[in-house]
Amino acid sequence: MTATGGKPKRRLPGWARAMLWAAAALVVLSTTSYLTGVPDLTSSNTSQTALRLALPILLAGLGGLWAERSGVINIGLEGMMILGTWGAAWGAYYGGPWAGLVAAIVLGALGGLLHAIATVTFNVNHIVSGVALNLLGLGVAKYLASLVFRPLSGNPKQSPPVEKFDTYSATFLSDWLGDLEDAQRVGISDAAGIVRGLITGVSPLAMLAILLIPVSYWVLWKTRFGLRLRSCGENPVAAESLGVNVYVHKYVALAVSGGLAGMGGASLVLLPGGADYLENQTNGRGFIGLAAMIFGNWRPGGLLGGAALFGYADGLQLSGGGEAVLALLYGAVILLGVIVVIQLVRRKWVAAALGLAGALVLYYIYWSNDELPSDLIPYSAHFVTIIVLAVASQRLRPPKKIGAKYRRGEGD
Repeated sequence: MTATGGKPKRRLPGWARAMLWAAAALVVLSTTSYLTGVPDLTSSNTSQTALRLALPILLAGLGGLWAERSGVINIGLEGMMILGTWGAAWGAYYGGPWAGLVAAIVLGALGGLLHAIATVTFNVNHIVSGVALNLLGLGVAKYLASLVFRPLSGNPKQSPPVEKFDTYSATFLSDWLGDLEDAQRVGISDAAGIVRGLITGVSPLAMLAILLIPVSYWVLWKTRFGLRLRSCGENPVAAESLGVNVYVHKYVALAVSGGLAGMGGASLVLLPGGADYLENQTNGRGFIGLAAMIFGNWRPGGLLGGAALFGYADGLQLSGGGEAVLALLYGAVILLGVIVVIQLVRRKWVAAALGLAGALVLYYIYWSNDELPSDLIPYSAHFVTIIVLAVASQRLRPPKKIGAKYRRGEGD
């Protein structure tokens, strides 16, 4: 019972809320595609590209989730991803894609353990350690590439061609969805195009990355080990008083965090359609993964939504160019319009006014341009990152002791 004597409100389960958000996104994209005449918004090519580009963001975000749930800020994900890109190319060149994946995980985990030594054992500031790891990862990868790849490719900044993962498709279902997509029926063809892209040309690494979402949720929220690890991020002193070895759990969390970030780097090298190893090819995806984790409120399901959003913005600019990205602004106007109506119903006048102002600005940009300038298009995902974090900042609930120094035997 509540304080007023009524029945407590029942919250929808997480999977139901996710389905509702997915349905809402489909309605907005379908409406936008119809009104703007830009089919790339929901084409199978866009969703297939978005899946490939979302994987490194998803894996980096998962790495950040494991670290920060244990109480350690990990902005060194970018450096661990860079180590993963080199390890993936080196391992794949000599042993195939699976060997490359293992090498990427090992190198990323070593980066995570180095972060653990600095922050957990020596209590170095987490931000300082993370920045140092990013610089160290870039420098180590550059040195190793010059040492190993220069004799093979003649270029110290690039590896020789490496073997990629094979891809698999649900052929019969994909063909049927392709017919529906080509029929150009509003709503039905849009849904068919998106689903078709997600089941066509899928690699084992993509399947493994998606599987890691429920696995991470189960381990962190449904097991004794996960409860103890999360307690280290909420109140390590209380956890210690109950017999939890805080140091061990933080070390394990950071090793897993680095390994997942290394997998994210491997996805840039080993997925079909991606480049072989290139110097600094992560292009800030470690930071975007961290933003996706924050957008998801330090939860695996929310992280998946954030990675999908950023991957979609990145994939859209590759498949549709400036015209498609500009059409997405129109979709944002529609979404803001719905939010404004909801805020007015709730009588939140300031939020409604801000939403209306944002919608007017975006509509003016859409109305005054035929397509976005080509120099701005590659940064679509970065702009989305800033906007989403600004919107999501009001509902965030990070672990209480994230970033706090801890010494065994010492109280608060």
